[in-house]
Amino acid sequence: MAARFPPGRLAEVAGYFLRLGITAFGGPAAHISMMHAEVVNRRKWLDNQRFLDLLGATNLIPGPNSTEMAIHLGFLRAGWAGLILGGLCFILPAVLVVTALAWAYVRFGSIPEIGSALYGIKPVIIAIIAKALWDLGRKAVKGPLTAAVGIAVLVLYFLGANEIVLLFAGGFAVLFAASIRRMGKGDVAGFFALFAGSGLPALGVVPFSLPVLFLVFLKIGAVLYGSGYVLLAFLRADFVVRLGWLTDRQLLDAVAIGQVTPGPVFTTATFIGYLLGGMPGALLATLGIFLPSFIFVAASFPFVQRLRGSATAGRFLDGVNVASLGLMAAVTWQLGRASFVDPQSVAIGLVSAVLLIRYEVNATWLVLGGAAAGLVHMLLQ
Repeated sequence: MAARFPPGRLAEVAGYFLRLGITAFGGPAAHISMMHAEVVNRRKWLDNQRFLDLLGATNLIPGPNSTEMAIHLGFLRAGWAGLILGGLCFILPAVLVVTALAWAYVRFGSIPEIGSALYGIKPVIIAIIAKALWDLGRKAVKGPLTAAVGIAVLVLYFLGANEIVLLFAGGFAVLFAASIRRMGKGDVAGFFALFAGSGLPALGVVPFSLPVLFLVFLKIGAVLYGSGYVLLAFLRADFVVRLGWLTDRQLLDAVAIGQVTPGPVFTTATFIGYLLGGMPGALLATLGIFLPSFIFVAASFPFVQRLRGSATAGRFLDGVNVASLGLMAAVTWQLGRASFVDPQSVAIGLVSAVLLIRYEVNATWLVLGGAAAGLVHMLLQ
């Protein structure tokens, strides 16, 4: 392995992904575009087809796509050490920034200026999520079946169904649609019973525990497909509804912080971990949500070519993706009700939507503009 991957390659991987982690604003699609421009066009680490193969593999495993691409590319360039270092260097800058912002939030969150900035940021976040939902939906809804699965997931979520059950049920529904016309009641009951231990009913306020915090984020990192924004559905279901450790407002604040920082949106977990358990909570939450990505990439890398050509894997992924969008739509509606609290906040959201759709303004600038609008609103009151 040392002969195949000289030490210089490891330094190359670390340097590039550390720099990318500092500058990678704009979400997973932007991150992956930056990687393509650098490692395919400029550095020639691999060709377009191999890059597309790796991208397809990331879509077939749970977790944050841009982080998993960084892990894949690190592995391809510098072996096992590159796998670990590529992922860590991409994640680390965002973790440090989010931890600092979480400290400031806990320390100064009651200062009027902080609250006013978040007042303006929250409607922008809803507009950004809605735009991502629309863009992803046009790709994910490939016909009446996937459209029906997405709508069914949306309705069932509001009726109290478990989001993990809905995610995998969507995948299996599309996977077997061509050969299975109807599933017996006993089969349906048996499938849902597998997930009975993680049902949606609220448990009331559960005492905070670092091991539980770690395990919840480990579960989310191990099962979450789709856009990083789908993370909202899981966070709300676990931390707001089941455990009662967060409020909707705190969840929105966490998402806002994740948006204004570079790197993967999944570092929202770092913020929540710090908010609930200080530095140990931040570290455990970050480890829990990202650890499955390293494991899944290491396990799937040798099978990328076979996954690329698998019609079965593709059908399952179609169902999981559209189910993810159903969950994303449901939670966007719920959080939107907490964000649009007066005509001014509605106006901020509408202006953000227009700038996103008509002029394709970078999301980072919109978040900063929302913060400025919130501060102006405070001064005019």
